[in-house]
Amino acid sequence: MKKRTLVFSFFALFLIGCVNKTKVANISTPTMGTDTIKVATTTPVEAFAATIAPSPTITPTPQALDEPIYYEAGQIPAGVNALTGLVAENPLLLEEPALLLSIPHFPIAARPQSGLSFAPWVFEFLVGEGTTRFLAVFYGEYPIAEEPLLGDCEIRTESPIHNAKYLGNFVWHDQDKDGIQSSGEKGVAGICIQLYDESGTLIQETSTDSNGHYGFEVEAKKSYKIKFLLPENMSFSPVNIGSENLDSDADPKSGETNLILVDEKNFLIDAGLIASLPQTIGIGQVGPVRSGRLIYIHIQKFFRNSCLIFSGATREIIDQLPSCAQVHNDDNSAGAMLEVERFIRISEKNALTRTNGFNYGSNSFSEIPPLGGTPATQVDFFISTVNQTKWIYDPLSQSWARYIDNINENPVFTRDTDKLTGRELSFENILVLFVEHEILQSHIADMNMEMGLLERGYLFRDGQSYEIKWSTRAGEYEQRTGQRRPIAIQDLEGNSIPLRPGQTWILIATRTSDISEINTAHWKIRVHSPAGFGEY
Repeated sequence: MKKRTLVFSFFALFLIGCVNKTKVANISTPTMGTDTIKVATTTPVEAFAATIAPSPTITPTPQALDEPIYYEAGQIPAGVNALTGLVAENPLLLEEPALLLSIPHFPIAARPQSGLSFAPWVFEFLVGEGTTRFLAVFYGEYPIAEEPLLGDCEIRTESPIHNAKYLGNFVWHDQDKDGIQSSGEKGVAGICIQLYDESGTLIQETSTDSNGHYGFEVEAKKSYKIKFLLPENMSFSPVNIGSENLDSDADPKSGETNLILVDEKNFLIDAGLIASLPQTIGIGQVGPVRSGRLIYIHIQKFFRNSCLIFSGATREIIDQLPSCAQVHNDDNSAGAMLEVERFIRISEKNALTRTNGFNYGSNSFSEIPPLGGTPATQVDFFISTVNQTKWIYDPLSQSWARYIDNINENPVFTRDTDKLTGRELSFENILVLFVEHEILQSHIADMNMEMGLLERGYLFRDGQSYEIKWSTRAGEYEQRTGQRRPIAIQDLEGNSIPLRPGQTWILIATRTSDISEINTAHWKIRVHSPAGFGEY
């Protein structure tokens, strides 16, 4: 997940590895047997040509690329978050069981929600005809309020063109000033960036988005140079430190790169920025928090020793929910906010008595997408005419950007953001799970995700769609220990199909829901609400 500079008095900050959300340091790369997973071939590294004279440039130095990361299910290395496949900034937090937080999507006053960008997994499910709610799973990192560093240009918001050749990637806040994208170091928004052709002519300008990503559409077999424009009170990181995946490519004096010959897409051109003034970090709140639902019983069991937090429930189900803590609503229809300080205290207290005996490593992770996918650049969730979501794939960040509607029969879609940080929400994986819904009475449904199931679903990652099976059946670990782990994602042959390292959004759809490709690479999931579930 993301690196933070705030040091809490209740733990010693310990950093390991080098990683950001889209680039993962290679801790261990097990050999991938053909009986485990088939992988696509890697993209060749782009060559670097001579620089443009007479501008001051850096002598090109060949740099190695880290091997693409791959972790087998059940073999997640120490220090890696088993729900994201990313190196943890503070490995001590991996010893604290997950916290599960009930967060509303309705009414509209609940939006934007606060803290979702810190949740490795977010479940979305029906709570009434046409409306949904979230259960956010927090593990391995505490949410922290942030006032992001900003550049001098407007923050880029437009979606990139798919199937184009791009030159670009990432501008980040190099908090430890070492020239390497360390675990959790975040992007810098609104950095002005220029593109020059090999004759030195300025041909394009752009800026970074709220998460620090940028890109230029370029032509193959041509050479280009990129210039990053330095904001006030910032300086550039040391150049070409470590691997090409995780270094800074901007000359510390000029902000320019070497001349770059484009073959295919090149997402390796990064710039590290060092701030001369301290970044503003706060505590903040997460939420809002709303009432519990029966599905929480199943999900809480996935995450052994986890702590479920909600703001009450109907009398018919309140005694069945495994409550760890509750947040009082105080008549706020959107829900109550949970102070991060209390969030941390709850997690620490839960860990004191329940820290041992949990293992969340039921899925594999790979930076290389598996073979057999079908192109997917947009995925629409249609729950009702007033509850629609669009996910658009961003090849620059290799993640899905979330767009939400305005609760109107003539919807207008805008980028969803995290209120805690102001950054746009994006998730590397989208899962759609088809689940049997049993209606007990209006607004109360049991969504069957108990032990022993093998059901169908879909995975969307890296601009591809995959038909999958989701499993709660006991594997070797469950049979040996008698303990449950999170749902396992499998291909149609029963092999673990890897998630992309990063965050995962999980839509719980009814079995009667439809999924279709309405246009090339444009998918739609139409969730049909069960009869008798009730109006909002």
